[in-house]
Amino acid sequence: MKSLNRLEWTAFAGGMVIALALWLVLHHRDAGQQEAQSTLVQVSEIQWDNETDKRSTQSNSTNADSPNQPTTRNPSNTKPYNASANQPEPIIRVYLSEQRRIEKVPLETYVRGVVAGEMPADFEPAALEAQALAARTYMVRRLKLHDTSGVPVDGADVTDTQVNQVYRSLADMDNLRKQDGQAYTKIDDAVNNTKGKVIAYQGEPIQALYFSASNGYTENSEDVFPGVVPYLRSVISPWDRVGAPRSEETVQIPLDQFYEKLGIDSLPAGGATNGKPNIVVTEWSTGHRIKSITIAGQTFTGQELREKLGLRSTSFSWTTNNDEITFTTYGNGHGVGMSQWGAEGMAREGRTAEEIVEYYYSGTKLMEVSNLMGLSGKSS
Repeated sequence: MKSLNRLEWTAFAGGMVIALALWLVLHHRDAGQQEAQSTLVQVSEIQWDNETDKRSTQSNSTNADSPNQPTTRNPSNTKPYNASANQPEPIIRVYLSEQRRIEKVPLETYVRGVVAGEMPADFEPAALEAQALAARTYMVRRLKLHDTSGVPVDGADVTDTQVNQVYRSLADMDNLRKQDGQAYTKIDDAVNNTKGKVIAYQGEPIQALYFSASNGYTENSEDVFPGVVPYLRSVISPWDRVGAPRSEETVQIPLDQFYEKLGIDSLPAGGATNGKPNIVVTEWSTGHRIKSITIAGQTFTGQELREKLGLRSTSFSWTTNNDEITFTTYGNGHGVGMSQWGAEGMAREGRTAEEIVEYYYSGTKLMEVSNLMGLSGKSS
């Protein structure tokens, strides 16, 4: 091969340097474009569209008489709820069960409908505000965890029943405003006074369970639902027994129906005394409710018995007489989280909404939704 002289070698080396530099520029540009496209995709996945409802995410229960199962993540929804400084108020897609259609409303409008559906408007303002905080927290957590449990149709985030939260539709709220303007204004004020605030534990929206009235105590979460939740702890709630109109109720059930409801076909030996079923409480909960009970040799949880017999609470006493059994229940609902009548009692004593929710949800504090979701904002 012919050897290159000095001049030719210099020209050759210079050409190689120029070619290498050109390659690096082009490669860097392509990589930058590719990175920008990737970033664009990530951003577009979390954008909200207030006009056309283009959310890619989908969004537990809290009514006084509902089962109120804790929130679960929906693995079919892979895009998390998020927010950015220029995002509008989230749109909530509510399935109206009786009308079998979906109603789309902004978050605060949804909260207004829930407060109207879940709590009497003649409650104290602080109690209504506490209800608004719980309702908003419930929905924000649901969105954040993209949870759609309890929703019977695709394309909805939540139902309007106690399976999730009782919600009064736009039409219902318009009728309320026309027929009882004072009640509407109280509810509207409660929502506006708490706008954008949620209940948080260690920087995350809580499972804001609530119920109608207690037996004087609330329950630890694990005594009713699976798992220990640190902010759902048993607390004393003496206000319920004084103000709640249905805090104590008596129910009479014929013994044959009693056995049928429990699936007891025949009484085993030793299962009854003088024709009356042998009933023994085998375990009490921290909240002074029946956790486990044995009836005619069969063992039930207190919650199972409540559901099978249609009792208002797992706090009850009983008597048997001739061919029937009489139950007297104390309180109304599952007993976990905030007592609505307890909130009313605290409000009557001059407690604020913040004091109410921080009492019933141990170790929590109020935070702005914007701060909770990574936006600018201050916790209260």
